[in-house]
Amino acid sequence: MRTTKGAARTKAKRRLFGKVKGFVGGRRRLLRTAKESLVRSGVYAFRDRRVRKREFRRLWIIRINAAAREHGLRYSQFIAGLIKAGIVLDRKTLAEMAVADAAGFALIVEQAKQALGSEVAAAGA
Repeated sequence: MRTTKGAARTKAKRRLFGKVKGFVGGRRRLLRTAKESLVRSGVYAFRDRRVRKREFRRLWIIRINAAAREHGLRYSQFIAGLIKAGIVLDRKTLAEMAVADAAGFALIVEQAKQALGSEVAAAGA
């Protein structure tokens, strides 16, 4: 007598269809298509976890640049000034300060300007 998977197969299918809940059309209803869609979605999820990090860094840099320019510095000058001043703050923190704590950010910009010294005055002239 030939044996079949029976209950195990049903359970596996139920688990698979639970994961594709919310997908549209055959991607939700058909076994093979659902499996393929799930593999593909896993690939996108893996890739986009890394892309999300890049996009956030870009956003932070844009915000820092805009705030630094209000105080007369370009982004690259500001970062160079922070390094010379020995201020170790990541871009996420700087961007948050630029948005939420303008006074604190202004103090940091002044310290960066002082560290740069005559370089900023020469560039501005």
